[in-house]
Amino acid sequence: MNRAALLVLADGRFPAGGHAHSGGAEEAVTAGRVRDVASLEEFSRGRLHTSGLVAAGLAAAAAAGHDPLLLEEAADARTPAPALRHTSRRLGRQLLRAARATWSCAELDALAAARPRGAHQPVVLGVTARCAGLAPLDAAYVAAYESIGGPVTATVRLLRLDPFDAAAVLARLAPDIDHVAAAAAEAAQRVHTDGTAALPAASAPLLDMAAEQHAVRSARLFAS
Repeated sequence: MNRAALLVLADGRFPAGGHAHSGGAEEAVTAGRVRDVASLEEFSRGRLHTSGLVAAGLAAAAAAGHDPLLLEEAADARTPAPALRHTSRRLGRQLLRAARATWSCAELDALAAARPRGAHQPVVLGVTARCAGLAPLDAAYVAAYESIGGPVTATVRLLRLDPFDAAAVLARLAPDIDHVAAAAAEAAQRVHTDGTAALPAASAPLLDMAAEQHAVRSARLFAS
């Protein structure tokens, strides 16, 4: 196991394209649902336990070696909003490009050939983690952290929050990240017996609707 690769993959400077996306935070700020540190923490906790949990489960399953094309179908079923599907595949395409430049791996090449227009980001993340020598739990941790790390960082720019306060939000949510990653990895183990139905399917309708609204907004700072 190459645990140091976890630091590379989770580093915000890894060129996977996430810096251009707010994970729904921009639309939440525009709508007034995120106004300050307290509401940011509430938003982040909700996102972590819904879309973050789903992403962590898919990533863990891909890292465990399950068929990424079957996981693509599972990701589609768990991503009803067209705007979020587009964003996920766009981020997946960028992550796959960065991953193939970083780790030489036949599984990454095969996924790129099968999905030339982009695979879902959590699936790509899991395959990347596997190729980097990481465990399913590691992949789940990266996915869970990314699900809130991006929105928190974006909100610093959107609301001019104190970066120290934003970092404190992530620190306070650390136990939740532990819980989500463990639950996702445990669900991924059940895919062997129960199929992809074992993976988390938590929904976040407000995030879905906000993504569709953001996609047609003419003036915006972030792509999503």
